[in-house]
Amino acid sequence: MDNGEIESADDEFPSQRGRQYRPVVAHDRPVIQMSSIESGLPNRESPSKKNSVIPQSNMRTNANDDSHTEFSGSQEESKLELFGIALVNILGLKSMTGEPIPAVSSPRDGEDVSITLGQPKPTGVKLGTMMGVFVPCLQNILGIIYYIRFSWIVGMAGIGESLLLVTFCGLCTFLTGISLSAIATNGAMKGGGPYYLIGRALGPEVGVSIGLCFFLGNAVAGAMYVLGAVETFLDAVPGAGIFKESATSVNATLLPGGVKETILSPSLHDLQVYGIIVIILLCFIVFGGVKIINKVAPAFLIPVLFSLFCIFIGIFAAPRHNASPGITGLRLHTFKDNWSSKYQFTNNAGIPDPEGSIYWNFNALVGLFFPAVTGIMAGSNRSASLKDTQRSIPIGTLAATLTTTFLYLISVLLFGAVATREELLTNRLLTAAVAWPIPAIIYAGIILSTLGAALQSLTGAPRLLAAIANDDILPILKYFKVADGGEPYLATLFTAFLCIGCVVIGNIDLITPTITMFFLMCYAGVNLSCFLLDLLDAPSWRPRWKFHHWSLSLLGASLCIVIMLLISWSFTVVALALASLIYYYVCIKGKAGDWGDGFKSAYFQLALRSLRSLGANQVHPKNWYPIPLIFCRPWGKLPENVPCHPKLADFANCMKKKGRGMSIFVSILDGDYYECAEDAKTACHQLSTYIDYKRCEGVAEIVVAPSMAEGFRGIVQTMGLGNLKPNIVVMRYPEIWRRENLTEIPSTFVSIINDCIVANKAVVIVKGLDEWPGEYQKQYGTIDLYWIVRDGGLMLLLSQLLLTKESFESCKIQVFCIAEEDVEAEDLKADVKKFLYDLRMQAEVIVVTMKSWEAHVEGGQPQDDSLEAFTSAQRRIATYLVEMKERASREGQPLMADGKPVVVNEQQVDKFLYTMLKLNSTILRHSRMASVVFVSLPPPPIDHPSYFYMEYMDLLVENVPRMLIVRGYRRDVVTLFT
Repeated sequence: MDNGEIESADDEFPSQRGRQYRPVVAHDRPVIQMSSIESGLPNRESPSKKNSVIPQSNMRTNANDDSHTEFSGSQEESKLELFGIALVNILGLKSMTGEPIPAVSSPRDGEDVSITLGQPKPTGVKLGTMMGVFVPCLQNILGIIYYIRFSWIVGMAGIGESLLLVTFCGLCTFLTGISLSAIATNGAMKGGGPYYLIGRALGPEVGVSIGLCFFLGNAVAGAMYVLGAVETFLDAVPGAGIFKESATSVNATLLPGGVKETILSPSLHDLQVYGIIVIILLCFIVFGGVKIINKVAPAFLIPVLFSLFCIFIGIFAAPRHNASPGITGLRLHTFKDNWSSKYQFTNNAGIPDPEGSIYWNFNALVGLFFPAVTGIMAGSNRSASLKDTQRSIPIGTLAATLTTTFLYLISVLLFGAVATREELLTNRLLTAAVAWPIPAIIYAGIILSTLGAALQSLTGAPRLLAAIANDDILPILKYFKVADGGEPYLATLFTAFLCIGCVVIGNIDLITPTITMFFLMCYAGVNLSCFLLDLLDAPSWRPRWKFHHWSLSLLGASLCIVIMLLISWSFTVVALALASLIYYYVCIKGKAGDWGDGFKSAYFQLALRSLRSLGANQVHPKNWYPIPLIFCRPWGKLPENVPCHPKLADFANCMKKKGRGMSIFVSILDGDYYECAEDAKTACHQLSTYIDYKRCEGVAEIVVAPSMAEGFRGIVQTMGLGNLKPNIVVMRYPEIWRRENLTEIPSTFVSIINDCIVANKAVVIVKGLDEWPGEYQKQYGTIDLYWIVRDGGLMLLLSQLLLTKESFESCKIQVFCIAEEDVEAEDLKADVKKFLYDLRMQAEVIVVTMKSWEAHVEGGQPQDDSLEAFTSAQRRIATYLVEMKERASREGQPLMADGKPVVVNEQQVDKFLYTMLKLNSTILRHSRMASVVFVSLPPPPIDHPSYFYMEYMDLLVENVPRMLIVRGYRRDVVTLFT
């Protein structure tokens, strides 16, 4: 192959179908020579030694191969490989976007990689900014409240407070729109709108709980819009009613001369029948897909915009010849009269009545008006149907918010100047009365605006539910899953079923505030998400929308909470309770989803800040926590499917008070790191799973080392960070060390203890681990402490931690103080009691006297039953010493296993044997029935072979069923002071 040319893989491998990748081989002229690097990698073959071919299979080919040959030739450039690794391709780019792709192996592995080529996968119709975001938001915001309630709000609150009300609610939605724009432009966005944004920012539990509440709010809001359209239609065309209308007599004494009128309202059954019919018709439109909705939406919006135009023309043309006396036209004195508020009692129909049951104030008007500004999420709900979410959502949402807010502000001024306060408060359809040329246009505008809002709800809510189902967090929602680009038909049917249920109820005034709460909760979630991401400023936070700040998001979230409380604190509690129940259900039944949410980043930064605040200084004893390093498999073999001894995990929990604290579970794999790296990853995953199964708060670590001693030496030096390094090494006592094939255990055991002493780590060795009680195995004996050497109070603290566990809570602590025969036992006992009292520890103190080695030598050999164990240990040590000297002399110099010269003082060996023997006899005499025995761990004597130390330890632990051998370190872990 010439330089600059790329040989066709079809020529190289004619038997393969499709385009081929071929690695750069030795006889080629590579783009960059890396042979020295490749040869430096151990245990890996150079690409030139592997005939690694990666075919591009699964191509759709015709009967002849002309088109295939042309395609292969056009894609030849992608066969280049540098350093033996394929260049960046479409698979790599898709993996960065989170798209599901087939598992791909490295070209070194010689495995086939299949890529589907040919025509692109067909996708649904994609919408732009205008039809995808701006129009849906505009249709949802311009609703029935503007037509039939807005002029009444101006009459009740006055122009001044109405401007404040519109600004207050508009500011809330505008700040939410800014937060929404920032999050939506921080990467590719799939379907689900606000749920997708909140879930990826605050975690799946919060996202699903708020997302389902928002779905419920959208679904029931669709029913509200349908009922509003039907009621307006029946008011405009009374003859269309099937059932008899209901009549209500209203007395209003506030108006001049008094007013007595009868209000006719449509029958509940008419609302139900027509509402169900309208929902079914809207469902047929939604079933047609985005293409049909895109065509139908202007048919609903254009008449609405025309009706608004007619209202403004009518306001400027007022008063006309047939107008009500209360419609004065644009007059300055009318404007001044209506500037201030006039809050008062009204009846259920909203007509002023001193004996009415409803008193209106600013807070109540916030609850009434705020649904008029909701709808800013209508575009983001359809994010899966947008061509460019990062461009369309910010521009469309903010443009719709500013447009409608400006429209509301202008309408406040015009309504306040065109009619008297009495007219504003009594004429519910003032917009129809002033409209030019006829009121029927306003009726059409109301009906079409509400139907358009209902259409957007029936379009956005199912897509929201389908997005939640596609994330597979809640298995119960699996039926609503849809393929990419597909229509959520089943979710649409479910949404329609909810709407029909609410329409059948007919009166949904009781749950309307709760629906508003759901919208506000969603807005607060979006603001909090942006606040958290903006405040943390993680490296992945790079939104294209630059006009944002964490303070604006915090202000938006605060406004949402304030509005919720202003509307109704009781409905706020109901909405939060429902969201909390869903959150709790997701935590229990939901599947884990790691979306890299902001809370994870917050935890990380909080952990770093806490670690820095701890500093490198020693932790005060009042703040000391045990951080055990659990040595999972130090001696012998466990079954392959058991990565850690089960009782070690139980014991690790016993070292924590009420489960607080962290454990580090460690295993060491013997071997070469390059060969065992994958095995180590698999073992680490198994150990982590096992820790979770045993409900231990801890982390798993697997270390590959040539030997166990070297691996532990590296662990004890490097494991942990700052003051979060492990401070206690926990392992099992090697009771199997005498087996012939385990002769390395004594040297490894002594090496581990010496490493802990040098590294200033405490040591806890568990003897009788198989008999350690489980979580629910009750113990009723005593916990006996043989407190021999000063250990900083570690033994005392561990005994107290045992008492906090359910299995040991019925036990009592006994402290045995070992003293020589000539020591004043009572004085020592009193001192220890006083010390324990100051430590707030309840324990019985027992002083045990023991004959010293010197007294034993003067008195002769022991005369009790322990003589046989003593002489047996002496005999084994002597035999081992002879064998070791013979082996060392054959090798040229007398060396111990660790390389030190053999220096044995037989009298000192006998002293150690005697001391261990007497201590064991004392333990058996006083603590044979104890639940747990604590004893101080003697340090390995200098220049004594490891085998000798194991003999000493065997004498100490013999016949004691359950023992903890503890060695503290050079610091206190308990304190006398408060």
